[in-house]
Amino acid sequence: MQSPMDFIPVFEDAKIIPKLDLYVFERVCEYQKNCLDKDSFTFPLSFNISREDLMIPGYIDSMEEIRKRYNVPVQYLRAEITESSAVLGGSEHAIEIINYFHKLGYIVEMDDFGCGYSSLNVLKDLEVDILKLDIKFLRGHIGGRGGIIISSVINMAKWLNTPVIAEGVETMEQADYMLSIGCEIIQGYCYSKPLPAEEYHQLALKSNYLPIQGPSKFINTLDVGRFWSPESLETLIFSNYVGGAAIFLYCPSGKSEILRINKKYLRELGMNLSEKEILTHDPFKWFDNEDDIKLYHDTLNKAISSKEEQECEVWRRIISKCCGETRLCIRSSMQLIGEMDNKYLFYVMIRNITNEKLMFNKLFTSENILKASFDHANIYAWEYTVATREMRPCFRCMRDLGMPPLLKNYPEPVIELGIIPADYADLYRDWHRQIAEGVERLEMIMPLTAGRVPFKVIYTTEFDESHNPIKAYASAELVIQEE
Repeated sequence: MQSPMDFIPVFEDAKIIPKLDLYVFERVCEYQKNCLDKDSFTFPLSFNISREDLMIPGYIDSMEEIRKRYNVPVQYLRAEITESSAVLGGSEHAIEIINYFHKLGYIVEMDDFGCGYSSLNVLKDLEVDILKLDIKFLRGHIGGRGGIIISSVINMAKWLNTPVIAEGVETMEQADYMLSIGCEIIQGYCYSKPLPAEEYHQLALKSNYLPIQGPSKFINTLDVGRFWSPESLETLIFSNYVGGAAIFLYCPSGKSEILRINKKYLRELGMNLSEKEILTHDPFKWFDNEDDIKLYHDTLNKAISSKEEQECEVWRRIISKCCGETRLCIRSSMQLIGEMDNKYLFYVMIRNITNEKLMFNKLFTSENILKASFDHANIYAWEYTVATREMRPCFRCMRDLGMPPLLKNYPEPVIELGIIPADYADLYRDWHRQIAEGVERLEMIMPLTAGRVPFKVIYTTEFDESHNPIKAYASAELVIQEE
């Protein structure tokens, strides 16, 4: 047995690496053909494409001739390109090679990912199907800075819908760690050293094979990746033509975070907050109380289960270095756009409704005070719109007299109900004729209801700028008679 480290440099010096790679590819096709001919199950096998291979015109076509000669279906073969080969070969050329492999039906793997100097550029530019992540970061130490880097790469790859294989795993400690940070496919001496073909085949027959699936799921009509492109229409709309908006990563069992916001998001919150202050703080830290946090979680979970937009209003206590502290009521609309490993990506739009809420609460309080005052003072009140002849009664009118919230063709409904006695009906109709003609005030003691209870009835008319009557405001106060 010879180590590749011993003989590969010889082939490199002799510039015959492409011939070696074609030889290995033919042996792979031969092995797969034998398995298929014997109706024996086989795994897909990966073959290496070196930097020298990429430089030879028609090299992939030469491989295809071999594959077709052995009649091996393309799904049993995977092209494996090293990160350094792709970068040094030129990203545009590498993109062309990968696209050609895809056109022929191959799955393309990026080998030795993380060993080069341009890993993020590779992840951004090359649409490979699988990343094979070198875990040299973990040699001698589990976790730490290297673990943080590997965990981040795995998460980035998953959001790009790219499965990750951890390669070079030598111990169960390393394997357990990779599983704990979400890498579910592991390769290395921890499970087996390289084996002769027959021994490998016996091992494969005892194994269960599950095809590698993309880890993230996005709604069919949305290309989530376009939210991160500065030139995309989605980004243009996100930044300029919608209100306050954010991309929010929700992790029910872990740390949730805001990934991206637009300028209008900052304007909705006010307080001179910076983008950095929003993106680096815990999204739930500024919530006013536990009930609001629960409501927000419940709304997110409802959006997850229904796959439909959901909305809620919560109070937040916002703190800023320059503006101090304030309480804001924020209405949030949430739409699920992606999910992965119990992590959920949301498009969230917000609106600051603090002033509306405070005004509503003020009016609600005033109305309750007014209702209480009317109850204590034995007063009924209503509003009459002159042009439409519509009457809106007070709460006490509806409660005590059974009136609906709106009466049309007023005053006929209250005459029909007997609230206005028949002998006062024409007088009451004449009052509304006078109001339409511009009388400013009408007042008299009038018996009301079948019991002919005396009430002091007053009408006061409101006019527009041309002194045309708009509305009349009326009240009926119980007249206390001395015994």
